[in-house]
This record gives sequence, structure tokens and C-alpha cells, in this order.
Amino acid sequence: MSPNHSTIHVLRPGLFTTIQDLGRRGYQRFGVSVSGAMDPWALTVGNRLVSNPDRAAGLEITLQGPELFFEHRLSIAITGADLSPTRDGHALPMWTVVTMQAGSRLQFGVRRRGTRAYLAVAGGIDTPVQLGSRATHVRSGLGGLAGGPLRKADRLVVRSPAQARDGHALSPAHHPHYSASPTVRVMPGPQVGHFIEEALERLTRGPYRVTSESDRMGYRLEGTALPHRTSADIISEAVSIGSIQVPPNRQPILLMADCQPTGGYTKLATMIAADRHLAAQVGPGDSLSFMVVTAKEASELFRSLHAELDRLLPPQNG
Repeated sequence: MSPNHSTIHVLRPGLFTTIQDLGRRGYQRFGVSVSGAMDPWALTVGNRLVSNPDRAAGLEITLQGPELFFEHRLSIAITGADLSPTRDGHALPMWTVVTMQAGSRLQFGVRRRGTRAYLAVAGGIDTPVQLGSRATHVRSGLGGLAGGPLRKADRLVVRSPAQARDGHALSPAHHPHYSASPTVRVMPGPQVGHFIEEALERLTRGPYRVTSESDRMGYRLEGTALPHRTSADIISEAVSIGSIQVPPNRQPILLMADCQPTGGYTKLATMIAADRHLAAQVGPGDSLSFMVVTAKEASELFRSLHAELDRLLPPQNG
């Protein structure tokens, strides 16, 4: 082990814990999903708190967290869902830089709110870069540690920088309000004309329940039917994170981080990027409601969200 590296040992892997960064963009035309953090805002905040570049890799922790042993002293920040993190049995604050001493253990407990927590480590988790990213895409076995979720006895290698400032935090006034039933905003989709005239209005009647057939690829939703004028099928074309497809059963599918690059179902709407963090924090049994906005409003909301983040936590170079 290089003196410039540190090690974290996986004692228990948790339910579904993966290495993620902001994804591998530019390869969809080759059939490669973007992947990356489901809640990129939370991961970015964590990275900025510990003075990492925005694209540094961290852990995405789903519902039930891992148990990790820190062989060396490291600064960390935990953002996203509150899964009751503890250090050696003592509660840790969220959205705050804390120091894990050599020999300490990080554990997680009950889910208080949200679905996906993020562990950012000063220096970033160091795995081979594949197609410009360290993000794990389990279906293709790409990225992360051998393309899969963490397993017991895995070792996470961290590039060890200077320690981040202990106690550096995102003000509670700016913590996101994760809900089990959020309303997310959408724009009309490219095939809105393939649906009956009131389909968009029906979409906003909500809520739609997130079914058990939901994962990082997309959420199958259950609620008000969204009828087509004719067929639900189109010639396959590009889809993106946030696309809302409606197959023949008239129930929407909200595509998420691991979505396929192309699809052959009509798309009634597209979730705006500024609300992606809210959708990322729901799980099976939770619900989503929708509100329609214009493309101009969506662009302004996205710029405002990131301008506020840059003001609160300026990005690092690198």
C-alpha cells in the first residue's frame, strides 16, 4: 500500500452499497448507461464538504447501511438519507465533516428519512476509471469493485489528502426536505401528442405509488391510467434520466440513473433535473406526485439550484 493511500475494510456490505460518482456521460450512443449517483446533489455536497472535486467517487448506501472499519485516519461526510450513522456506537451528524480515527468503525441503523445515503471520503475512493468514470453499473458489470455492490471483506482504497476541516457543515437551513411522498416537476415529453388530450392533467392527479418493481434503472409507478390515442410503441429512440415512459398497461415508468440509452415506449413527460434528488430518495411503497412546468422554468430552477450550491460550498479544482 502506497503511503499516499488509506484503506477502509468492509465488515458488512449493507443491503445494496455501490461506488458511485457523477456518471459516465458521452457513451450512450454505444449502449452504455450514464449511471452514477441517484442523488447527484447529495454526493456533490458531500464531496465539497471534504474538499474533493465534484466528480470524486463515494459510496451510495441504500436503505440498510454497511459496517466499515477505518484502518487509517480519514475525514468523511455523510449526506442524503438519514440512516442513523454512528461512529463506534455514537451518533454522527449528517451534512458535516467528521474525523474517523484509525481503528474506528462506521455503522448505520434505522432509516429515518430518505432512501439513499452518500459517504464522501476526503481524497475519494480510488478504483480503476472505466469509460471516464468509477460509477458502478451492476447490470453490465462496469465500474466500482468488479462491477458489483460491496461484499464482505472488500477493501476500499482512498487517496489520502490533507484532512478536511472537522465540523465543516452545510447549514441546516439548506438541508433538503426528503419526503416519502414528494411532488416533482415535469415538462411535456416528446410524445405527448400520442396520448389523449388530458393525459398530462391526469398525470398531475397523483399520487403514484412506487412499486416493488423499482430500482436504479427506473421506478414502475401505479396510479391513474394514462391512455394513448393509439399504440404505446414507437421506433426506439434516445431516452434520458427523468423520462416518463408509458407502456401498454398505461402506468408510468420514471427512468433513473441506470436507465437504458434507448427505448420504444412513448414518453409523456420528463422530470426536471432540479427535482431529481427528491425522486432519488423515495423507495418501494412511497409515492410520487407530478406538477407540469415549462422548459424555461425547468432551466431557471436548475441554474438557481446550482448557483445556490456554489454560493454555499464553492467547488474545488481538479
